[in-house]
Amino acid sequence: MNYKTIIVGRKNHIATVSLNRPEKLNTFTEELSRELNDALIELDNDIETRVIVINGSGKVFCAGIDLNALRRKTPLEIYHAVTLMEKMTLTIAEIRKPVIASVHKVAVANGIGVVASADLAIAADDTKFGATAVKVGLFCMGPAIPLARCVGRKKALEMLLTGDLIDSAEALRIGLINKVVPVEDLEEETLRIAERLASLSPLAVQMGKRAFYKTVDLDYRSAFEIANCDFSLLVNTEDGQEGIEAFLEKREADWKLK
Repeated sequence: MNYKTIIVGRKNHIATVSLNRPEKLNTFTEELSRELNDALIELDNDIETRVIVINGSGKVFCAGIDLNALRRKTPLEIYHAVTLMEKMTLTIAEIRKPVIASVHKVAVANGIGVVASADLAIAADDTKFGATAVKVGLFCMGPAIPLARCVGRKKALEMLLTGDLIDSAEALRIGLINKVVPVEDLEEETLRIAERLASLSPLAVQMGKRAFYKTVDLDYRSAFEIANCDFSLLVNTEDGQEGIEAFLEKREADWKLK
């Protein structure tokens, strides 16, 4: 598919989706939102893709929503636009393939929403993060949802209510991201982690991700009911049995993705 606001690349089971509005700091518009969602779904249905990386073209990762997209519109028009812009959070949770955010320089407002929504996040050591909408008389209501699930209520509310920026070290400490690396190592380290995930059983990774999102917000007992059923199904797949046999026979597994 041809895209105008993102760039999609594929290599060795790893797909990269680059937000590509560098002149506008990769801010979200309805078009970018639609293309990002379409690309995530397309890659989820691509048998060759096992891991998806989201990064940003140009100087920053993402500076939020393009405020021009919110000007002079009716409440209903804004509702439809914002629903589309926040849809990527649900899409990332619903697709099977793991999504890694590779973040540099700035991730604020909807940008921090992408980071919080991603399954994993790697950041350059000079990156700043923030839920900054409050500083322009708005509020990061959409990003607040995945953000609170990453860092907890008190820290999320501190960031949302003040709009203050935090650095990569603090983002790592509070659980917003998984790893901090020097700027020059960001692409290499992201690729290393993506390759590690791509080398594992695709079926185990995909079923495991789905089970995680199905159970993470359930009560304890209900979560175990789903987890136990999904694990039983996984064990009885061809890849599940292959993994067991390969481990016991001390050999490399031959994943079939069936």
